[in-house]
Amino acid sequence: MQSLKNKLHEAIFEADTKSGRFFDILLIVLIVFSIIIVMIESDDRILRDKEHWLTIAEWIVTLLFSVEYLLRIWVVDKPRKYIFSFFGIIDLLSILPTFIAFFFAGTHMLVVIRSLRLLRIFRVLKLTRYVKEASVLWSALSSGRNKIGVFLFAVVILITILGTVMYIVESPFNEGFRSIPESIYWAVVTLTTVGYGDIVPVTTLGKFIAGFIMIIGYAIIAVPTGIVTSELAKEFRNPTPTNTQVCQSCLKEGHDDDASHCKYCGKCLND
Repeated sequence: MQSLKNKLHEAIFEADTKSGRFFDILLIVLIVFSIIIVMIESDDRILRDKEHWLTIAEWIVTLLFSVEYLLRIWVVDKPRKYIFSFFGIIDLLSILPTFIAFFFAGTHMLVVIRSLRLLRIFRVLKLTRYVKEASVLWSALSSGRNKIGVFLFAVVILITILGTVMYIVESPFNEGFRSIPESIYWAVVTLTTVGYGDIVPVTTLGKFIAGFIMIIGYAIIAVPTGIVTSELAKEFRNPTPTNTQVCQSCLKEGHDDDASHCKYCGKCLND
């Protein structure tokens, strides 16, 4: 039984082996096929009066994905690690819409969430350069999350203050600023330099404040860019291994090519 689990783990989770490569390519074909089905279903001019064939095809794909999801849970040593991982949640969300459609009509269209599973293509095709770059980018974002979080919190406070000020200045003369929430919405649109134009200030002071907010917006946009750039520079100085072998116990990857044990939990990688 353990031997079977190991073989299935190699096929399902590994992208470096022949069986793993074949399994993942087949998986990607099914994902693309299911997305095409949803696109066709959204247009009743295509395959008119043959919707039942599309429904059957969708259920077949969904059942295959369900089996695959259950197998992924079975072959890992710690199922909770996979279930609550990024790909584990995406895999679950990719099969739920078809079942939920039994109770809520139209929700099966949400199966386009499966397109997120195409992120595995970087592992499947063994595009080492892109795997490395994606890993570096993710590490940079992860390292800078505290700085970005503080920055976003400060922006939220600034927007709230500016929106409230514009409400005080404009509300007596402008129906567009009928409440503080609507004024905050205007502040968000203006600060991000989107400028929908659905709400505009009419007073001289309001226009002056709006111009000030627009100028601040250009400066604010540069801040997260600088944070991420700084973290990326650090990551490039400390390159991340690109080996795609997944530990059966902790589901971590990024091991050295000649590693025999997981550097995170110590489990033998060749069991």
